[in-house]
Amino acid sequence: MQLDSLSCNPIRLLCVDDHVVLFHGLDSYFRISHHVQCIGHLRCADQLLTECARLRPDVVLIDVEMPGRDAFEMVDRLSHAQPAVRCIFLTAHVRDGFLTAAYRSGASGYFSKGDDLDLISAGIEEVARSDEPTFVMGPKVRQGCVAFKPRCNIRRSARRSCVLHLPSTKLQTLSSRELEVLRLIGKGMTRSAIANELCRSVKTIDGHQEHIMKKIGVHSRGELICWAVHEGLVEA
Repeated sequence: MQLDSLSCNPIRLLCVDDHVVLFHGLDSYFRISHHVQCIGHLRCADQLLTECARLRPDVVLIDVEMPGRDAFEMVDRLSHAQPAVRCIFLTAHVRDGFLTAAYRSGASGYFSKGDDLDLISAGIEEVARSDEPTFVMGPKVRQGCVAFKPRCNIRRSARRSCVLHLPSTKLQTLSSRELEVLRLIGKGMTRSAIANELCRSVKTIDGHQEHIMKKIGVHSRGELICWAVHEGLVEA
């Protein structure tokens, strides 16, 4: 990626999303700003590598859940095949597991579709114009991170020359036992049933539940169930 040319030329953006309305909305917005040029649109990630080779975008803006190939897998393949192309996830699904998968795939950012367009545009520019490894997040995504205190270091894709910190999420603060208890709570099981399932006392399960609620910032068992469903730990 030529940073000097990017500083004066519009950032070439490829949008991968199965909602055509989103693409047209972004295209209209960027036509006004002149900082970003939408050069193409894909409704799934199946042809991502082929179209990136043909269109040569600077940044790919991609959704998480679409028909066809897994978006995280395709971004991972792209980060190795065409390391000059930066990828940012833009999705309605802000989940800890998705954020971790995006980071591990070699993406350079993660935004919610509820984030302000100005902030998304600024993130695209930061990613495209930076010559340093970076991982930008929108405000709705940052809310799920725990004070940005990483629990471990993970080497990024082949294009990265250094090690970045994985954003620490609420889900990652839970121990394996707490995660197991949360899944059972999410299924609607009673305290006694969970205790029997795990061969623990009810008092021990109550302690786990209290710690889980404190770590993820909820105040009732009902909120715990909703959070577990939201994160995909159990089916709704």
